[in-house]
Amino acid sequence: MTDSILNAVTVVLYESQDSINIGGVVRAMKNMGVRDLRLIRPRPYDPTRVEQVAHDTRDIVERIRHFETIDEALADCVYVVGFSGRRQAARWARHTPRSAAVDLLEHAQVGRVAIMFGREDHGLPNEALDRSHAICTIPTTEHFSLNVAQACLLGLYELHMLAGDATKKLPPPRHAAGAPGKEAMEQTFADMRNALDAIAYFGTRNEELVMRTFRSLVFRASPDARELLLIRTASIEVLRTIERESRLAVQRALAEQGHTQHAHTQRAHAEQAHSQADTTVESGQGA
Repeated sequence: MTDSILNAVTVVLYESQDSINIGGVVRAMKNMGVRDLRLIRPRPYDPTRVEQVAHDTRDIVERIRHFETIDEALADCVYVVGFSGRRQAARWARHTPRSAAVDLLEHAQVGRVAIMFGREDHGLPNEALDRSHAICTIPTTEHFSLNVAQACLLGLYELHMLAGDATKKLPPPRHAAGAPGKEAMEQTFADMRNALDAIAYFGTRNEELVMRTFRSLVFRASPDARELLLIRTASIEVLRTIERESRLAVQRALAEQGHTQHAHTQRAHAEQAHSQADTTVESGQGA
C-alpha cells in the first residue's frame, strides 16, 4: 500500500455515537486499502471493542486521530466530499459514490482528500456541509436506511476500484495500435463484401442487410487498427485462395488435356506404325 494513491484518502466521522459503527468503518477501510481515520468529537469508545468488530485492523485503529472541530480535522485536505442522504435541492455539487471517486482521486494527485460522514441519527450538520466541496448521495429506494459503515464501504469501494485502474502498472499491448481511420474501415468492408460475394454468400441473402449487420458488429467491437487489418487480410486471403485454386484448377485441366492429347498422339503414331508394318509385310509376300 505504500505506493497507492489511496494513502492520500482520509475518512472523517463526525460525532460518532457507536463503537460498532466505528468498527464497521475501520473494517471497510481495511478491505479497501484506506488507512487514515479521523474522528470529530466521538462518543467515548473502547478501541479493543473496535478491533473485535474489525479483526486484524490494529494498524488502522492505532492511527485514529481525534479532533474537536471540523476545521481542525480537515485542515490539510484539498478536497472534501460529504456523504448525505438529504435529497432537497442545494447549492453543492452532487455526486454518486462512483462520480465522487473520480473527483477525489483527481485531487488526490496534488494533496489529501477526505470523505466525511455524519452522526448515525442526524447525518452531517450544515456546518460540515459548508466545508464540503461536493455532496455525495447514494442512490437507493425511498427507504433510505444505510448506516454509516455501509455508506462508507460503498464510497471506499468505488475509490478502491478506480485507484486500482489508475495505479496498477500494466504493460501496454505488445503491438499497441491506434484507432483505425474511416478509409481503413471502408476498405475492410469492401474486402469483406468481395470475399462473401466470391463464395456466393449473397445467393439467398440480402446483401445490403448482411453488410449492415457486419458494420454494426465491427463498430460495436471497436477494433484497433491492427485488429481491423486482421479482418481485412482474412477477407483478402479468401479472394486470393479462390483465385489460386481457380488457377490451379485450370492448370490441372490443361495438364489433363495435354496428357489426353499426348496419349491420342501416341496411339495415332502406334496405329500408323502398325499400319506401315502391315503394308511392308504384304508387299514382301507379293514379291
